[in-house]
Amino acid sequence: MADRDSSVRAVGWARSLPVSSGVKTARDWTRGHLESLGWQRTAPDTIDSVLLTVSELVTNAHVHAQSAAQLILAWDRECLHVTVHDSSGRLPEQRRPDGGALGGRGLLLVDALADEWETHRCPNGKDVVACFRPPAEASGQE
Repeated sequence: MADRDSSVRAVGWARSLPVSSGVKTARDWTRGHLESLGWQRTAPDTIDSVLLTVSELVTNAHVHAQSAAQLILAWDRECLHVTVHDSSGRLPEQRRPDGGALGGRGLLLVDALADEWETHRCPNGKDVVACFRPPAEASGQE
C-alpha cells in the first residue's frame, strides 16, 4: 500500500475567458484563488508576479491569437502552474522592443517573473505555462 504522504496533492481551477471578458476578469478570478492558498501574508510578491503574468498571457491570447483564453491554475504544493491556452498554433516569440514601443514586452516580463516558463503546441492551439514557487514558508499552504 502506498504511503499516504507520497501521494500527489494538488488543487486546480480553470476558466474560459472570451475576448470580450478582458484581462481584469482574469486577474480578479486568479486573485480569488490565490487568496484561498493563503499567500496574502506569506507570498505577496509571488501573488503580484502571478497576476502580472496572467495579464500578459491572457492579453497575448486575446490580441495576438485573437482567441478566447483558457486559464488554468494548478497548485501541486511545489509550483503554481499558470497555463493559458489559445486556439493559435503559432508559438509566441520574445522580442526586443524599441525603447519607444508601447508593446512587445510581455514575454520579457513573464521570463523575469516566473521561475520557469514554456510553450507547448496542442492539437487545437498552444499552451503557455509559467511556474511560480512561493517562498518556503508559503509552500505548505493548501
